[in-house]
Amino acid sequence: MSKIAVVGAGRWGRNHVRTFRQLGSLAAVVEVDPAIRASLTKDYPDLPIYDKLEAILGDSTITGVSVATPAETHYELAKRLLEAGKNVLVEKPITLFSKQAEELNEIALSKKLVLMVGHVLLYHPAILKIKELIENGSLGALQYIYSNRLNLGTVRTEENSLWNFAPHDIAVINYLVGTDPIEVDAKGGMFLQPGIHDVTVTHLTYPENVIAHIHVSWLHPFKEQRLVVIGDKSMMVFEDSRPTDKLILYPKGIDWVSGNPVTRDGGFEVVEFDKEQPLTAECRHFIDSIAHNRTPRSDGANGISVLKVLEKAQEALTKNNPVT
Repeated sequence: MSKIAVVGAGRWGRNHVRTFRQLGSLAAVVEVDPAIRASLTKDYPDLPIYDKLEAILGDSTITGVSVATPAETHYELAKRLLEAGKNVLVEKPITLFSKQAEELNEIALSKKLVLMVGHVLLYHPAILKIKELIENGSLGALQYIYSNRLNLGTVRTEENSLWNFAPHDIAVINYLVGTDPIEVDAKGGMFLQPGIHDVTVTHLTYPENVIAHIHVSWLHPFKEQRLVVIGDKSMMVFEDSRPTDKLILYPKGIDWVSGNPVTRDGGFEVVEFDKEQPLTAECRHFIDSIAHNRTPRSDGANGISVLKVLEKAQEALTKNNPVT
């Protein structure tokens, strides 16, 4: 089995450490914060823990590295790791600029290495179930998708709510539609800090008359994580913030009878799906991609596509104009 090192063991990186440990693949951790290193040593006394990347670059037993550091460090760290011959899983966004992501992808392809992006919702069993129902025709032709990712906090000072929350939703909607959008528009509001949008609504236009919007905010009275997928046969709602009945199929729609729109209401059906944790599935997918030399679902090209949509949305936010 592939041996994996984790670089960055902060709030989210700690989850990577725990998950790769549970999968039996964790080989080492690199963390610059001495307090976090001390905590890790207490929890994992047999685990090699380093303060510098150099400690793992020359270790031939480590075949893959998970990078869970702040976004502004992704490019430099991933590049050094790829150039050292390591397969890399890097958290979202893959980099801050698409040109950097394209460079990383070129290095990975030239060296025949796995470059994977942590778009964790692409490994959520509910998202995979929705994709399955789209592909088998249960929903009919896609028409409209929207996603709400709302909460009160955690407020970021280094990035806006678009960059903090929306990468997940862009990745999911692109995956469900099966292509990239042809037009991006975004509007938002800045209330807590100058220059940083707390609330954004991004509109995406896809081929075949499919449209989507993404509403993200960290200035909201309650937590909501809701994805709604509308087809011409049926509709689906995935609400991950609910304790139960998270995925529901509604056999509803509008039929035209003698030139008149008639509502079709077929009630609803709770759809069961596998309960594996998305991060566990993602980490296992990384291990398997290395072992079998397979292109991962969220490969470098996927990371570039999501990043380009983010850049266009940011451009639209700044210019207050849609961007083709």
